[in-house]
Amino acid sequence: MVDYLKLAWRNIWRNKRRTLITIASIFFGVLLSSFMSSMQEGSYAQYITTIVNSYSGHLQIHKRGYWDDKVINNSMKFDGTLTSKIAKVKDITFYTPRLESYALASTDEFTKGVMVMGIDPETENDLTSISIKIKEGRYLEDHDGGVLLGSALAKFLKLSVNDTLVLLGQGYHGTSAAGKYTVKGIVKQPAPELDRLLVYMDIHTAQDLFSMQGMVTSVVIMVNDNDKVAPVKDKLEGLTGSEEEVMDWKEMNSLLLKQIESDRSSGNIMKGVLYMIITFGILSTIMMMMAERKKEFGVLIAVGMKKYKLIIMLVLEIVFIGMAGVITGIMGSIPLIYYYLHNPIPLTGQAGEMMLQMGFEPAMFFSMAPSIFYYQALIIFVFTILIGLYPVYNISRLKIMSAIRN
Repeated sequence: MVDYLKLAWRNIWRNKRRTLITIASIFFGVLLSSFMSSMQEGSYAQYITTIVNSYSGHLQIHKRGYWDDKVINNSMKFDGTLTSKIAKVKDITFYTPRLESYALASTDEFTKGVMVMGIDPETENDLTSISIKIKEGRYLEDHDGGVLLGSALAKFLKLSVNDTLVLLGQGYHGTSAAGKYTVKGIVKQPAPELDRLLVYMDIHTAQDLFSMQGMVTSVVIMVNDNDKVAPVKDKLEGLTGSEEEVMDWKEMNSLLLKQIESDRSSGNIMKGVLYMIITFGILSTIMMMMAERKKEFGVLIAVGMKKYKLIIMLVLEIVFIGMAGVITGIMGSIPLIYYYLHNPIPLTGQAGEMMLQMGFEPAMFFSMAPSIFYYQALIIFVFTILIGLYPVYNISRLKIMSAIRN
């Protein structure tokens, strides 16, 4: 077998220019497909991380039916019974309760419909890092009687820190909800829609406003490892009652996942084109090689070389060319992707505006996941094996006299 390997390696360098051109086509194909895959998967991971860390969390517990009909009456009790159940699951890092509803925000001159989110200031900050987004004023404290406003909302209502905001709405089971609150801080939300609508207040203050003492609309849960989300969900479903529902981030963001799958499919088409170019590049090299060496093959078989040995040598030549292209392609991809991993490509213009409106950072992120690289090697290897069927077929049908006279 060692002799076959030596012969195959020497044979591919008998025509250095042709071999180098073929390896270069594989190199650039692997480089481009790795770059595209890294950019896709890195951006998808960033989208998911943004969604999980800015709103949904890994898991949420809420009253069954709340997710489909987000009204204040679909709320649940948040007491020691529920917290003790959550505490039994060891992989949960922390959880935070929320009370979400809508109200009419009013000042002396302006009114606007807003989303009111009652939060636990400490644990909510662990999840969404609201405190670092404070543009003016300060963050909320426990049992704080004030509110935080999105910067666009504050601008519309012409409010600043220490001004008074009036909220009017409907509380639990049709009770009236009204109150006056001091603006403690102005928050710059990355998502323009939230920046125009969101009002934060301490959850106890929100419970008083909506007459919902001891009740919440959801409990957001974070897990220490994304791979443990499914097991943690199963444990929580076994602990909670039939009235509660446990949803993971995939269920809560099904639309985003569908968009990701659609985008991934279109990317796979582009990568498929690259792989076709690589495949035809290798195939054309093999076809030229077979045509040029036809007489050589005929002589070798005439002097007693078995056809299967010749086939093994030719297949090894194809494998060597494929491996050389793949290895150099991956070696070239790693430093390029590593650079962009730490220096994401910023998006400007309409693309950047669209990303901001969706609540995502306007940049293309990259990933260094090992699968991005070994998938290229696996796919090229499969194509190389398929190309190896051509010399097998050609040699098996080779006529000695016809080949020698060629």
